[in-house]
Amino acid sequence: MLKRTHTLATISALAILIAGSFSGAAIARDQIRIVGSSTVFPFAASVAEQFGKTTSFKTPVVESTGSGGGLKLFCAGIGERHPDITNASRRIKTSEVKRCASNGITDITEVKVGFDGIVLANTRSARNAKPFQLTLRDVFLALAKDVPIAEGKTTANAYETWQDVNPGLPAVKIEVFGPPPTSGTRDAFVELAMEGGCKSFGWVKALKKQDKRAYKALCHTIREDGAYVEAGENDNLIVKKLVANPNALGIFGFSFLDQNADKVQGSKIGNKAPTFENISSGAYPISRALYFYVKQAHIKTIPGVAEYLSEFVSEHAFGPDGYLADKGLIPMSNKERRDWRTRVKSNARLVM
Repeated sequence: MLKRTHTLATISALAILIAGSFSGAAIARDQIRIVGSSTVFPFAASVAEQFGKTTSFKTPVVESTGSGGGLKLFCAGIGERHPDITNASRRIKTSEVKRCASNGITDITEVKVGFDGIVLANTRSARNAKPFQLTLRDVFLALAKDVPIAEGKTTANAYETWQDVNPGLPAVKIEVFGPPPTSGTRDAFVELAMEGGCKSFGWVKALKKQDKRAYKALCHTIREDGAYVEAGENDNLIVKKLVANPNALGIFGFSFLDQNADKVQGSKIGNKAPTFENISSGAYPISRALYFYVKQAHIKTIPGVAEYLSEFVSEHAFGPDGYLADKGLIPMSNKERRDWRTRVKSNARLVM
């Protein structure tokens, strides 16, 4: 009797163990989860859709959370509860790499997918609506919290109209809809456009060597008096706001300008229009590289991650005649594409 009871107990324990295993398998994620940049979102969504149609894997779930928000989610940990991939419209920061490492994420593959321009656009719907003709200095003076007034001196930004900034610009109120601080587009805009205009002042450029903190505070801080309106991570929402407000400008990636060319038009910056050719050649001054990051641990555990990567870096996706170029992605050179494809195939680790 004792032996039979012992046997039954053993069988019961084994049944619980097996049931637990099947339960774990039942809740195991079999669908890739992607977060991150709103700028990279339409490209990642296109790849995900193509991937779902042409393979036996489920179509990946792609969320637009902003570059900073996506990297925060990505770096929170390894396992099914955490995303596999995060898109970024800027390169990952050293502080974010450290945050990942503190949560056990030390093997990350970086993938550069192409280039994008940041545009300042206005609506086409207003009467006599014309593209703005701006310089980087104009952009900085319109949107900086503090502006230079003399050698070594600054004051709070009191410019109300674009004509106040530059007599050659329209006498319309400065109102710019743009991304929040969590956005990679915001980071890139501040670094490329704001800082570019800021250092056009000779003494400010010299300040960078003397006091980096003061230089960054002046060149990277956007005004908070209503001239710049944080419009969230949804670039399509900014396009809608521009259509409703004919005097406003909006900041977003070139792909959204390309996809909404019937509604909005891009400003010239430094006499260069935000076109595919100008961004590709580097002639347009506000352009940046786009990336995504992958947990190598998830390549081995989440079905389809390796195959999704292969689809993204395939020539028919991110090549010059690929379907992502049709969405507005500016492709890299032939050599760069080959190099990044090799890195993906070898699961190359991120090196900062």
